Amino acid sequence: MNRFTALNLHLINPSLNMKKFIVFSAILALLISCGNSKRGELVGVQGKKWYPEKPYGMTLVPGGAFIMGKAEDDFANVQDAPTKTVTVRSFYMDETEITNSEYRQFVEWVKDSIIRTKLAVLAEEIGQNTAAGGKGGSIGDFAFKDNDPAKMSAYDKYMYENYNSIGTDEDPYAGRSLNRKPKLHTDVQKYPDEYYVEVMDTMYLKPSESYNGLRTIDARKLKFQYAEANLYEAVKKKGRKEFYKKKEAIEIYPDTTVWIKDFNYSYNEPMHNDYFWHQAYGDYPVVGVSWKQTKAFCAWRTMVKNQERKKSKKPQVNSFRLPTEAEWEYAARGGLESAAYPWGGPYAKNDRGCYLANFKPNRGDYAADGALYTLEAKSFEPNGYNLYNMSGNVAEWTNTSYDAIAYEFTSTMNPNVPDDKNMRKVIRGGSWKDVGYYLQVSTRDFEYADSARSYIGFRTVQDYMGTKITKNQLK
Repeated sequence: MNRFTALNLHLINPSLNMKKFIVFSAILALLISCGNSKRGELVGVQGKKWYPEKPYGMTLVPGGAFIMGKAEDDFANVQDAPTKTVTVRSFYMDETEITNSEYRQFVEWVKDSIIRTKLAVLAEEIGQNTAAGGKGGSIGDFAFKDNDPAKMSAYDKYMYENYNSIGTDEDPYAGRSLNRKPKLHTDVQKYPDEYYVEVMDTMYLKPSESYNGLRTIDARKLKFQYAEANLYEAVKKKGRKEFYKKKEAIEIYPDTTVWIKDFNYSYNEPMHNDYFWHQAYGDYPVVGVSWKQTKAFCAWRTMVKNQERKKSKKPQVNSFRLPTEAEWEYAARGGLESAAYPWGGPYAKNDRGCYLANFKPNRGDYAADGALYTLEAKSFEPNGYNLYNMSGNVAEWTNTSYDAIAYEFTSTMNPNVPDDKNMRKVIRGGSWKDVGYYLQVSTRDFEYADSARSYIGFRTVQDYMGTKITKNQLK
């Protein structure tokens, strides 16, 4: 074909020529618009605007500086809380101590997961590994979902390995996803088949071990396994090898026997029998939980929250955790500087002669403040940060290891002692069985991490995203 023939073809089919021109023009316009959209300026990567979201049941504690420690004479001669000016970052904190009802949600989730796991494993072993009907009509309805760990997304793999995995890495069922749609049957008359009966029988105590002949769940079977990031060790080793702490299966059911063990020659059996599970005490603070159990609760709460946000395609939230000792004291003061109590002080009564907290005000007299044991978590007036019972009711676990001279060597920026080898953990706030001295916001005390008491509970915190909000910023 010569040049003349080619020219004639273009002239004969002008529409084809026009289409090429239009396409070329569109591409050129697109390139020009993309290149000039930021006008050559450094504007950064543009994303969705971030709006802080206050967690349910929490209040924002604005970061700032305060005088930590004993502002008055240390009349108990403890000499472990000299005054020191420190600064803490902003964080959210539970308005109340974690209640029995809230902790029961954790227990029920773990119990539900363990039962479903046992049902799924047995269904796999007997060959019923495909859902039969989806309504709990047979054990096959509880079979594993057909998840292949090798095909999971990075996020799902992380969640299964660190929270939902079954047993150890050598377990052939590790990483399998549970089917939570079918409803579990708790009424023995409605058990669908003999395999279901076999699984459920493994979850309950023998009749000879049950109290008052009631069919009682075996609390020793309720274990929650999770892995925790060890950032301090990772920084020291300058790498991510063994980035996570060793997985540990924690028995999460509260020790209800503390109501008897903590008091010799005393009748507290009704509290042992009813306090945790009966709805009459649903809004009361949970007790009988060790430091390790509270850490497991925080991991579970974080997991549940982020799984729901993932379904809604929302960004993850920061982890829920125990407050550090400094954060706890800063929050307890409620914005008051050098005050003895959350309400100021110097007395534990108001101007009408009414007690302002639940504690033991007189020798042998636990009832003068209106309560014999604990009270509802939302009792008395909140402090300046809308936090209830920061003094009294139950003492609270913190995420700080106890060292008598800690104030001498900790940083003035977010001070903490994260010593895993030190099993003595700081508790703060005093309780229903303590005298007024332990209610002071600067008083330090400790308990061993594996111990549980009838007068120790906890509340959680969550880091605030950003640094804008501070209490004592310059105007």
